[in-house]
Amino acid sequence: MNIYLIGYRCCGKTSVGKALSRLLDRPFLDTDEAVVQKAGMTISEMVARNGWDAFRDMEKSIITQTTLLDHHIIATGGGVILNPDNVRNMKKAGRVIWLRVSPETVRERMAADLQTLIQRPGLTPTGSMNEIETVLFERQPLYEKASDAILDTDILGIDAICRKIMEHTHQGNA
Repeated sequence: MNIYLIGYRCCGKTSVGKALSRLLDRPFLDTDEAVVQKAGMTISEMVARNGWDAFRDMEKSIITQTTLLDHHIIATGGGVILNPDNVRNMKKAGRVIWLRVSPETVRERMAADLQTLIQRPGLTPTGSMNEIETVLFERQPLYEKASDAILDTDILGIDAICRKIMEHTHQGNA
């Protein structure tokens, strides 16, 4: 059984995934990093050159490949839930944990993370806070439907989030 971490950008999927990987002694995979490796360019470059559809197709291919894995911790891209096939594949291959975060926390984390600005393209033409609120509102029902468990991560540290994930996935003592 894999553990899939879903949620909006900057909710902590990669940081939590790496920590959980160490705690449970399981391999870690970040699907955005896998797309970047496969494409040979950043997500921003890929979207600028080929559009969002090309990125989403490659993301779907990576998610499909993860169904062949076992006992992995997998951090997904924020929009992975937009494709019902991705959701079906993740649920078939493991437990799906939604790291829920508020728009304010996303904005603070994005401002503090230069990699976000460099590597992640905007999702709407409206601008930062409007974009965050709009996209989170639109995706909330999709995250909820996809998830086996929901963790609010605004005030929790990485260790606390990992403990809660282990409780939800019955990993017990790591």
